[in-house]
Amino acid sequence: MNNTVKTALLLCTGAVVGISMTFTQGVFAGRETASELPLSELQTFVEILNRVQQDYVEQIDDDALLESAIRGMLSGLDPHSAYLDAQEFKDITISTSGKFGGLGIEVQGQNGFVRVIAPIDDTPAQRAGVEAGDLIIKVNDTAVKGLTLNESVRLMRGEPGTKVTLEVVRQGEPQPLEIDIVRDIIEVRSVRSRMLEPNYGYVRISTFTGGTGRLLEEEIQKLREKNETALRGLVLDLRTNPGGVLNAAVDVSDAFLNKGKIVSIKGRSDQANRTFNATPGDLLDGVPIVVLINEASASASEIVAGALQDHSRAVLVGAKTFGKGSVQTIVPLKNDAAIKLTTARYYTPSGRSIQAEGINPDIAIERVKVEKRDGPKAITEADLAGRLDNDQLKDLLEADDEEGGIKSDPNLAENDFGLFEALNILKGLSILEQARR
Repeated sequence: MNNTVKTALLLCTGAVVGISMTFTQGVFAGRETASELPLSELQTFVEILNRVQQDYVEQIDDDALLESAIRGMLSGLDPHSAYLDAQEFKDITISTSGKFGGLGIEVQGQNGFVRVIAPIDDTPAQRAGVEAGDLIIKVNDTAVKGLTLNESVRLMRGEPGTKVTLEVVRQGEPQPLEIDIVRDIIEVRSVRSRMLEPNYGYVRISTFTGGTGRLLEEEIQKLREKNETALRGLVLDLRTNPGGVLNAAVDVSDAFLNKGKIVSIKGRSDQANRTFNATPGDLLDGVPIVVLINEASASASEIVAGALQDHSRAVLVGAKTFGKGSVQTIVPLKNDAAIKLTTARYYTPSGRSIQAEGINPDIAIERVKVEKRDGPKAITEADLAGRLDNDQLKDLLEADDEEGGIKSDPNLAENDFGLFEALNILKGLSILEQARR
């Protein structure tokens, strides 16, 4: 590649099946010095091409043969590099609008099948019960074995309102499951928030798009207004977040840091080497943060988790992350197609690579199901006959009414044990922080 071309840098675990994705613009230059062409290998390639053209049982179009060769060359590099034909490249371009027909899942090829990295929040796939880790073996009546990842993705995409049936293998299930999903317009809002209880907020980031940093600021401001005062702690939920745009991960990290390195990326060319640093200003003014992570927290999610962990700005709670420490570049080609090429590795502020290793949580939490125990309730002073009344009860009730109607979820432990534990840890951090002041 002799000329400098416009590219898109992304941090994403796999192919997109109906998920909003925006790409940052960057520059990627080709090799400064061209190495000698491997003439003998090229002669072998031409010999094989001629043999297939002459002797294969059916006649194959030359363009199809060459495209297959290109796909094989790129797919043999690593799981994330790929050739995108004109239609596939167009699909990615359309996805930047944030509205299109699809299912709402992030997938990756695995041993000839399609592995679900994560369903996106509030999409048809999530509502139908698709889970991270599911292995898709059939789309409608078509087996995906033998298809390329892009061919499988194309089967899952379609017009909104149409139905698709996925046959999936799920760990712990003795038989494959059939999941019916109705395609819909996917319009992903990557950041959502709510109050867990007075003074403690919750922010969920489902994917990293170009507007995630701005949306994060908006949601935190909403939490402040709801709480009517500064927050005492925040849970940042990055579970089953498959990644997205590099700049969005930098923006989210920067939102909670005042200074220091956020991430560095290093490749073979000088243009691929960059360091991103935090700018002054912490949206929470240093109040405690607990970050929830799990096995499906990948790529851009791991940049945020790693940056906040290395700077001791947050406590990571949950399970070891996915372990994708590479950066892909979308490079347009002259034939309206493109290649998605792994061009760099990224490193956390302390210089560690998480490639194929992941990030370990500070506090590990197993995935468990919690149920309320049946049986009689323990007797307390309030249950005793003839007890004295609390002379401050009226004041306590009035104080509750003044807290803006924010109520804690009594079923949080049963509904989301990880979040329940994260909130308890956050409260402990907040008490320690208040004691230091």
